Formats: sequence, structure tokens, C-alpha cells
Amino acid sequence: MKRIRIWDLPTRLFHWSLVCCVLGLVITANIAGNAMIWHFRLGYFVVTLVLFRLAWGFIGGYWSRFSSFLPSPSSLFKYLSDKGDSAPSTGHNPLGALSVMALLFFLLAQVTTGLMSDDEIAATGPLVNKIPPEWVSLATFIHTEVTKLVLIFLVVLHIAAILWHHFKKGENLVAPMVSGDKLCADSGIRRSRDTWLSRLLAIAVLLLCGTAVNLLLRWAN
Repeated sequence: MKRIRIWDLPTRLFHWSLVCCVLGLVITANIAGNAMIWHFRLGYFVVTLVLFRLAWGFIGGYWSRFSSFLPSPSSLFKYLSDKGDSAPSTGHNPLGALSVMALLFFLLAQVTTGLMSDDEIAATGPLVNKIPPEWVSLATFIHTEVTKLVLIFLVVLHIAAILWHHFKKGENLVAPMVSGDKLCADSGIRRSRDTWLSRLLAIAVLLLCGTAVNLLLRWAN
């Protein structure tokens, strides 16, 4: 067994930052009141994180790239046919890959509709004055009644999958997302690039994404 770098540091930091932000968004939304200031701030950061992950999916470490884990119909069918008896995947397994894409899509939908939402009490998204009222109503409905519930379902499903892999297959999916490494029997498995140069590139991409979000907010105001 050899220790192989699978998840580069930017991917790991993205993952755990997103976990903290989503938890903070849930807490601040339930507290409401003055906590909504932080709800919006966390939402802006989530937009930045999701944009970063979409970009990193093309230029990040090998196992973080969409090209390395997006499943073909045949690989997905084979994985489902094995009924969980297949060997552990190096990166994301086919269902895990679909879960990642679904989470990114609905997170982006949730924060985007949040920017256009108005609860008609105290919380108003920065883009409300830039779009027609009927769009505001639709965005508010989607934000509070649709994507929120879908995300809750996806998060619960994600946690359930982690627990199933741990207890059913004896595969710890959390540890590699902390350390970045997996113990692999095949020494020929490709390692993810995780150098200081790639980490500097990740910082530059994150700053660009943050700048784009900031420019959007300045335009809205």
C-alpha cells in the first residue's frame, strides 16, 4: 500500500470552507434579524467558492478535475449493477461525482436566487431593484421553498453515503479529504498536482472569483 496524494490542498480547503459556510447560512437564516447581515455575507462567499470550484474543476489537481470523475452512462450503469460491491474508487465514484455536480448546481441556484429574493420584512437581496417584481417573487419562492429543500436532501444523502461507505465497505472518505492522501495498492495511480505553485494559482483564481462577485455587488448598489 502506498500513500498517494488524491485531493490537493485548494480542493480540501474549498470543501471544509463550504461546510462551514452552509452551516452558518442555516444558523443565520433561522436566527434572522441582525444575523441576516452575516447570512448575506456568507452567501457572497459561497458564490465565490462555487465559482472557484467550477474553475478548479478544469485546472486543479488531477482528481479534482471534472474530466477525471464525471461518469459515462456505461460506468454509471456498471457501478449501479455492482450494487456497491465494486472496488473503492480512487477519486469520486460515479454516484459521488453526480452528487458533487448536483450540490454545486443547487448551491449556485440557491445563492443566485438569494441575491434576488425579498422576504418583504427585513431581508432584501442586492439584485432586487435590478429585476422585474415577478422575477423577485419567483426567485424568493425558489430560494425558500425549492432549492433549500433540495440542498437539505442532498446534504443528508451525502452524509448517509459517507456513513454507508464507512460501516458497510470499511472505506473512510473523510480522512483523505483532511490529509489529501489515500492508501492505494496500485503504485501506478496518478497523483494530483499539489505544489506551492498550484496553490498560488488557486489563490489567484479565488481572488478573481471574489473580485467578480464584488463587482456584481457594486453594480447592484
